Amino acid sequence: MNPVIEIVSAKHIKHYCIELTFSDKKKVIVDFEAFLNKCSHPQHNKYKELRNFKQFKIENGNIVWGKNWDMIFPLEELYKGKIKL
Repeated sequence: MNPVIEIVSAKHIKHYCIELTFSDKKKVIVDFEAFLNKCSHPQHNKYKELRNFKQFKIENGNIVWGKNWDMIFPLEELYKGKIKL
């Protein structure tokens, strides 16, 4: 049985880069800028402003933005350090 991997901490590094630490101690830096630049969903547009982007939190083992999880990504992609566009 494989253990469940979760994000245990997240730290803003610079611009739209966040260092994620997973429950297996793996650390990756994910750059969200390309996703935000390509994304045209109105719900995500406010996170193109850096001050809003920095307002992420860890909930249920994932990194999320907004009160109602306006923006969330698949853990598998975050673990690999790349977000599919």
